[in-house]
Amino acid sequence: MAAALARSVPGLLRPLTLVIKTPQICRFSAVIHRQTVLRCATAAPAGSWVAKTIQSPQPSILQRVSPLIPSLVQPPSRTLTYFSLKKGKRKTVRSVTKRFLRLHCGLWVRRKSGYKKKLWKKMPARKKRLREHVFCNKTQSKLLNKMTTSFWKRRNWYVNDPYEKYHDRVNLKV
Repeated sequence: MAAALARSVPGLLRPLTLVIKTPQICRFSAVIHRQTVLRCATAAPAGSWVAKTIQSPQPSILQRVSPLIPSLVQPPSRTLTYFSLKKGKRKTVRSVTKRFLRLHCGLWVRRKSGYKKKLWKKMPARKKRLREHVFCNKTQSKLLNKMTTSFWKRRNWYVNDPYEKYHDRVNLKV
């Protein structure tokens, strides 16, 4: 079943305009390609299959489905900029600084996932557990350190900091 489907999908995705023999240049230029197709359509007999196909172009399956699946068109990216255009410096990924807090000892703190989603169907005890903060593991901390610059790794002194007792840890290897 899967093999038959794999063989039939390329045939569905292949455009029908390749039936007509056009010059190589016409495939890359939309204006010239349209003119060539129209000339070929008028030159073909009225009852032929090729003329009907060209006069009523059908969008391919990928063109019909791609608006429904935005991840195929453009996947989300939070990539790291190694060299900025203005000063040539490394840049911080902004989503990291919004979602995580770095303690001075090198640990990262985050909220539990799903703490804002579908709260109407979660029990109060589960909502309370989701509001808690948790530490990231060693692998995640290393990755987050790579995604931030030294500005975010310096020590900050805040008045009435709720995380003050967590900034310095004793006998902890990260």
